[in-house]
Amino acid sequence: MGTRRFIVSVAAFSILALPVFAPAAEKGHDTDLGEKIFSGKVGPWTAEARLVDMKAQMEKSGVSAKTAAKFAGKRHLMLFVTDPATGKPAAGVAGKVDVTGPDKASSSKVTLVPMGGHIGVDIGVPTPGKYTFKAEIESPGRKGSATFSYTLK
Repeated sequence: MGTRRFIVSVAAFSILALPVFAPAAEKGHDTDLGEKIFSGKVGPWTAEARLVDMKAQMEKSGVSAKTAAKFAGKRHLMLFVTDPATGKPAAGVAGKVDVTGPDKASSSKVTLVPMGGHIGVDIGVPTPGKYTFKAEIESPGRKGSATFSYTLK
């Protein structure tokens, strides 16, 4: 990976993993954390999925238009997994998500990475149409799954 691309990637992850995410997971999420695309049960947990337009987020953070353009078609999928008994972020959760694009041929399985108060991953969402996400979440002794969709206009 080139130095420039590495620096841009680190900047993107830094912006997306700011400490603001942990308090947001406990209080509900606002539009600065992307568009809500799912809210419901995932096995024993409650969860909320949000999709952040990385190009728009970069533009809001003040990076150059040239740098922001490198994130066109990229989204950051954030999954806030909560223990319903305590209302706090679930400890030790990990998972994978199958993403199927509108043409059905553009399917990928990605690993969700712990990032502060959520687990997440950067994904490509380049083509308008319906994207389907099948999340499989687990922690020691517990598992759950959920399927949800998002339509890119």
